[in-house]
Amino acid sequence: MRIGCGSLVCISLVRRLLVCSLPFASLLVCSVLFFPQVALAQLMAGAAIVDITPTQLPVIVNGGMTSNTANAIKTRLSARAIVLSDANERLAIVVADSCMMPRDLLDEAKQLASTRTKIRPDRILISATHTHSAASCMGALGTDADLNYVPLLRQKLVEAIVAAEANLEPAEVGWGSGLAADFTALRRWVRRPDRVANDPFGNPTVRANMHAARNPEDAIGPTGPEDAELSIIALRSTADKRPIAALANFSMHYFSDSPISADYFGLFSDGLQAAMSERFPNAKGFVAMMSHGCSGDIWRRDYFLPEAKTNQTIETYTQGLLAIATKAYDAIEYESDSSLNMAESRLNMRYRVPDTQRLEWGKRIVAEMGDRLPKTDTEVYAREQIILHERQSTEVVLQAIRIGDIAIATTPCETYALTGMKLKLQSPTAKTMVIELANGGDGYIPPPEQHHLGGYNTWAARSAGLEVTAEPRIVAADLQLLEQVFSRPRRSFKQSRGPAAEAILATKPIAYWRLHDFAAPIARDDSGNERHASFESGVVFFLEGDDRREFTKQEVTQEVNRCAHFAGGRLRADLAQVPDQFQLTMSFWNGMPDEARKVAGWMFSRDHEFTTSPSGIHLGLGGQAETTGRLILQLGHAQPIVGTSVIKRWTWHQLRLEQRGSEVVVFLDDSETPELRGTLKDTTGPITGQRDGKQPEQPLAPNFFFGGRSDNQHNWEGRLDEIALAPLR
Repeated sequence: MRIGCGSLVCISLVRRLLVCSLPFASLLVCSVLFFPQVALAQLMAGAAIVDITPTQLPVIVNGGMTSNTANAIKTRLSARAIVLSDANERLAIVVADSCMMPRDLLDEAKQLASTRTKIRPDRILISATHTHSAASCMGALGTDADLNYVPLLRQKLVEAIVAAEANLEPAEVGWGSGLAADFTALRRWVRRPDRVANDPFGNPTVRANMHAARNPEDAIGPTGPEDAELSIIALRSTADKRPIAALANFSMHYFSDSPISADYFGLFSDGLQAAMSERFPNAKGFVAMMSHGCSGDIWRRDYFLPEAKTNQTIETYTQGLLAIATKAYDAIEYESDSSLNMAESRLNMRYRVPDTQRLEWGKRIVAEMGDRLPKTDTEVYAREQIILHERQSTEVVLQAIRIGDIAIATTPCETYALTGMKLKLQSPTAKTMVIELANGGDGYIPPPEQHHLGGYNTWAARSAGLEVTAEPRIVAADLQLLEQVFSRPRRSFKQSRGPAAEAILATKPIAYWRLHDFAAPIARDDSGNERHASFESGVVFFLEGDDRREFTKQEVTQEVNRCAHFAGGRLRADLAQVPDQFQLTMSFWNGMPDEARKVAGWMFSRDHEFTTSPSGIHLGLGGQAETTGRLILQLGHAQPIVGTSVIKRWTWHQLRLEQRGSEVVVFLDDSETPELRGTLKDTTGPITGQRDGKQPEQPLAPNFFFGGRSDNQHNWEGRLDEIALAPLR
């Protein structure tokens, strides 16, 4: 039996009684020993490294769009394994230098390992580092598996688990964490609405794509958050405090190195082993491994910075990570009585299979190829349509592990950083590591709202073919597994309230949308009035918000303020009883280049829906000619009023709009001098549109739109944050 929460309380009580009441404590200890479910757990740990470098060259290498082979070896490839055991559970964690590994191969390796160890197949976690310069063991895009390498890899994975189990010894475990923000950034950016690109099927669907910001004039901003946490699970010998193993985790896709190479994952692992050997002379068997965090939309270059500032070699990059890791390692505190628990779930997932037209398109192109492999993107995706049609569905494997108060959750996919943060922030424990490409290689799983923006990570293929709902289904299943292994519920995420947020709440707002939501469709109202708003398609979530004011308790938790990024969609609030004397405050961040279009974007509108021309209040940012980079205010059908301050792209600003009956005044940032002032002559406006094909029977109350206006033209392209409506006092 496993130790539950109540048993841990009992154990703590025993320790206190041993100090204050020896006779009674002795009796209680006897009771604990009599009931094995509350016995103190002795953690055991063992680790090993096995070489998995291909023995036959040339070898097929995957990680590119089309097939490639390698004839030389730059760095050796390894499978690094940890086996953990206590009185009730035994499990294995393996990290292998591979781009990705298929579920059937890993299931075979687990089954074989179970016959040579005391570890059940469903208690084995095997993940890939995602180096793009390793031998191929599965087909993906234009690359097939190297059939000579697959049996070697299967055998070596088993050997690593067997060797790690043979090294089991009493151990202590600890958790370390550091921030490595300079070593990871978003590679997937939103493209300008006037520069939408074509997908491989010939359709203009690409509003977002990897590395779209190589030319800054093409792009608006990143499509999601980065996860800068570098976490470490460390194990050391109970007897002599000798380091046994360290499992690190970081969200950065790959560095890029020449085949065959373990990329920065291998360099980091070898570097940490070397550092520990120098500091601990008795740590010769120490095993370090770097697992792949949620990195589907992540790379190392920050496109907000000039390329020269982010250029570094793989060696300098790795050394920078090692400096952060060793500092975190030194601060680790260890526990020796940490109990284990592990659970696994298998979900059936549908593929996004082609319709008849696309399938016929694919068959025609593949027929022209004959027996050769694809050479172009079009040929790659044509072949993928046939493969998806033949397969229709698949099975994905998810796991959760508890090591004392430490958690590991897995996904078998290339998972966005936001998905990993959803799991970390809602896990039953704050000490949570998420390992992707574990127990399979099932392609990208963008959050559903990302499918609307298109791009490589969404194009239907084995590399990104799972159903649109795959991401929320996997998050839900992982959280359930975490709850199961911890025997307690998940945490509920809510952004903290810093002084700036408290100041807004002091105005007793009608509604306060902080826009720190994980997903659509609901924007939660933090005022307590339950006036939730709704997101349209074309909005992405949890990016870094306004950091010029303390909206979160940064001085205590270093918590990042979060916001939404608008890429053509709007936030709508149906508020029927807002008076004509109100105050709107909000933070805004523009992503559109200067003079890209006539209006850079409308960020706020209070108007009647279904009108043929806007007639209410509309606040935005000018684009071309005399309005470039300046706030513009359109009241009714009048010409826009233009501000004087120039708003720099990609910077946060705050505005306050006050409607005083027919008068509208706008203040920018901390100035008490109006930036804009005007008179709204028509406060109701004509209703000339229709709802569901019919003229409304009653006049409609004005709606509030953020990120656009009522006519849905020139919608906002950038971020909005901390939106509050309050009575004007």
